[in-house]
Amino acid sequence: MITPTQASAENEILCRLAPIIPVLVVDDASVARPLAEALVAGGLPVLEVTLRTDAALDVIREMSQVEGGVVGAGTLLTPEDVQNAVDAGARFGVSPGATDRLLDACEAADLPLLPGAATASEAMALLERGYTVQKFFPAEANGGAPALKAIGAPIPQVRFCPTGGVSLKNAPDYLGLSNVLCAGGSWVAPKDLVTKGDWKAIEELAREAAQLSR
Repeated sequence: MITPTQASAENEILCRLAPIIPVLVVDDASVARPLAEALVAGGLPVLEVTLRTDAALDVIREMSQVEGGVVGAGTLLTPEDVQNAVDAGARFGVSPGATDRLLDACEAADLPLLPGAATASEAMALLERGYTVQKFFPAEANGGAPALKAIGAPIPQVRFCPTGGVSLKNAPDYLGLSNVLCAGGSWVAPKDLVTKGDWKAIEELAREAAQLSR
């Protein structure tokens, strides 16, 4: 059984591997492996596959076989999601928010969770439980980098991965904050390039994102 402290320590290591974690919504498991290979080759080894499609669990299974990649499951909402993600090979989890039931399930399943928080109160509640690494979501809708900076002033113990509306243009605003470890973004794997199978273009987008400074 993993503790919140251990989960945060493991996720901090992952968050420090690259400045951007690709947030992936994939409809077709057949593209999973070449997509993961392109992102990893471009310098983004940590991949979040959101459980928003019927193919998501198969995508996690395929991507988990890519050398150099660390694949996690996003949009965890229920204990069933947690078990399915673990069975598919997810090495970490991400949630848009946090409930005691979800936190209990992740801890029991030994799945390091990056739990979502949108307010100071939510961040404090997670910190009270022992989660010092959290997801700030939805980042842009909640005031963006200025809001996250403001939350960090009275709660410096918590480090964040902002996700939701993060782009190549505004990512540096987040990455420049002292309480940000990395950011999550979907722009590195746009649907049109995935559909066309333009893995070279995706690799270039990943390489551009991997060079963002923190």
